[in-house]
Amino acid sequence: MVDAFRERITSEAEDLVANFFPKKLLELDHFLKDPIINITELKEIHSEINLTVPDPILLPNLHDGLEAQNAKKRKLEDGDKEDIVTGTKVFVMPGGMMKSNGNLVDLIEKVKPEIRTLIEKCNTVKMWVQLLIPRIEDGNNFGVSIQEETVAELRTVEGEAASYLDQISRYYITRAKLVSKIAKYPHVEDYRRTVTEIDEKEYISLKIIVSELRNQYVTLHDMILKNIEKIKRPRSSNTDALY
Repeated sequence: MVDAFRERITSEAEDLVANFFPKKLLELDHFLKDPIINITELKEIHSEINLTVPDPILLPNLHDGLEAQNAKKRKLEDGDKEDIVTGTKVFVMPGGMMKSNGNLVDLIEKVKPEIRTLIEKCNTVKMWVQLLIPRIEDGNNFGVSIQEETVAELRTVEGEAASYLDQISRYYITRAKLVSKIAKYPHVEDYRRTVTEIDEKEYISLKIIVSELRNQYVTLHDMILKNIEKIKRPRSSNTDALY
């Protein structure tokens, strides 16, 4: 059973390094030239926020209004730290569900599978190299150190790719909190501007992620091919060591 698993992993990993990695880096390089990820005017990716600013509330008596303000001021001076600005209570969105930024959602749905693919393929190649590591012996461990470096690099790439998924989740959470703030404080323009700012930032980040995915395929392919002999045969025989 173990030998069959080892043979399957070896065959799959060697095909990944020799064929899949070069193919994938070319696909991602082509993706980086796609118009969807090369928008120069970032205003094109902005999403309209359909939350209207409510009409101002007019006080029936200005004198009463000043008295109320003075009363609140006295409360604060007496040590009452209650926040005066409570915002608007939100029971339901006026236009129904507040939609995400459609342009970014479409782009994220194209990038996420690429991230997942890199994680899965790196895991397969990492397992292959780990299975090639020989038993621990004194001396003649230069090839083993190359194997360990390769495993460490694959593990690093896996971790970085997983962090890209975390970044996407944080974008959605941050944007949701800001939209909730806009619903509660619709008259504050800075919240609206911040939403467009994080949309632009996420768009730029997604392009960087695609670029990094391509670069990681290039790096792994180059590193493994340059050291393929030592990775497959980390220790030379005693006869080879003499000459």
